[in-house]
Amino acid sequence: MRIAKFIAHSGYCSRREAEKLIYENKVKINSLICNNPATKVSDNDKIIINKKTINLKRKLRLWAFYKPIGIITTSKDPKGRKTVFDLLPRSLPRVISIGRLDINSEGLLLFTNNGNFARYFELPINKFKRVYRVRVHGKVNVEKFPQLEKGIIIDKIRYRSVKARLEKQMTSNAWIKIKLIEGKNREIRKICSYFGWRVNKLIRVSYGRFNVGNLKPGQLKEITDHPYSNENYWG
Repeated sequence: MRIAKFIAHSGYCSRREAEKLIYENKVKINSLICNNPATKVSDNDKIIINKKTINLKRKLRLWAFYKPIGIITTSKDPKGRKTVFDLLPRSLPRVISIGRLDINSEGLLLFTNNGNFARYFELPINKFKRVYRVRVHGKVNVEKFPQLEKGIIIDKIRYRSVKARLEKQMTSNAWIKIKLIEGKNREIRKICSYFGWRVNKLIRVSYGRFNVGNLKPGQLKEITDHPYSNENYWG
């Protein structure tokens, strides 16, 4: 197995981050610095990153977490803000978030101990649907929805098909359910802003086959009944 893939599969970080660590000469194989992400390693090799020995995890594990508003999705923040990893139990093994939610968004965030699996779930080509409930200020013009489904270009950025449905129109606010596959940075907020809908609440309710269920903000639950446990595939 290539060293970058080994590190990702261990749950230490994603493969892309592993490659960066290798180029920064922070990875050792049997006490020798590794500078090539394609270097092959086996279970008998000793892999060390920043003086910590990395062990290969065979069992893929997955958790669902309700991310609260005001928390950022990153492992470290130079501004010292609280991150989702600060809220996770200390008993949890090293995990990676699957995708992100911005600081003002809430709802379902998945975690795994396998970097390859995280990358697989994030790639648009694999077509995992994300579903959001969005509350916007004002009256929603549903005639704009077919335009979204065809795809739209905003500030020279093309957004793929987005399905939207008006759930409830109130006096000063409305709830919209939005389904998308690609999930570019702040995509929903940019689309709503383009149509003049000011977002005042954004909740991710599902990602692929997984949904937020009865989780409350800050709660974490391991998902044990999932079909992705084939260790040979993710190894």
